Amino acid sequence: MQKWVLIGCGGFIGSIARYVMSGLVHRLSGSDTFPLGTLAVNLTGCFLIGALAGWDESRGILSEPARIFLFIGLLGGFTTFSTFGFETCSLLRDGQLPASLGNALVHVVAGVGAVWVGLVVSRLM
Repeated sequence: MQKWVLIGCGGFIGSIARYVMSGLVHRLSGSDTFPLGTLAVNLTGCFLIGALAGWDESRGILSEPARIFLFIGLLGGFTTFSTFGFETCSLLRDGQLPASLGNALVHVVAGVGAVWVGLVVSRLM
């Protein structure tokens, strides 16, 4: 039950942070043609998960509850793209080049395809 509370609290904070940051970047950029707010959130999330995981792996600074709160909750609520980036880099680090390339390709192609299928299905209903 403690894990669920940690994930839920982190997710709550991360989701609000995503909304605020994305909106702020969008307003400041003035761009209506490219989703700069989403890009900023995804890149920030990827940097944060990389930095935190790297510090934790080299220095052991995070407890298991802190890892759950930060990685699954906060950054998961902020952007799941950070988890995708971290898992893809972990595959690369472990020498699994085909798996890392496959992971990236499948996530991007299948993700965009799933959105398209969802849009088509919604129009048929």
